[in-house]
Amino acid sequence: MRKTKNLFVILFILSGFIAQANVYIRYYNKDSKNHTFEVKIAGSSKTVDFDSSRTSSVTIQGGSEKAEIKTDCGWITITNNSKIEIKDGCITIK
Repeated sequence: MRKTKNLFVILFILSGFIAQANVYIRYYNKDSKNHTFEVKIAGSSKTVDFDSSRTSSVTIQGGSEKAEIKTDCGWITITNNSKIEIKDGCITIK
């Protein structure tokens, strides 16, 4: 009985870590306009806003540390703690 209880406690703690997975991005938007890109993370779709002409950060919440962003230049894969640059609606990883 004690082993079963310990197993449930360990699984509960691990599920908490998985649920907290997200992608933190530091970005510099060189464009003079805001961008709203479609994002896929852990099978879910959402949108993310990037403000114009500034350096800032954004966190994409989901169940993964990897996300795909659809830009004017196609899809790009971003991982947690990425640093990116946005120019002409396209993303480059720095």
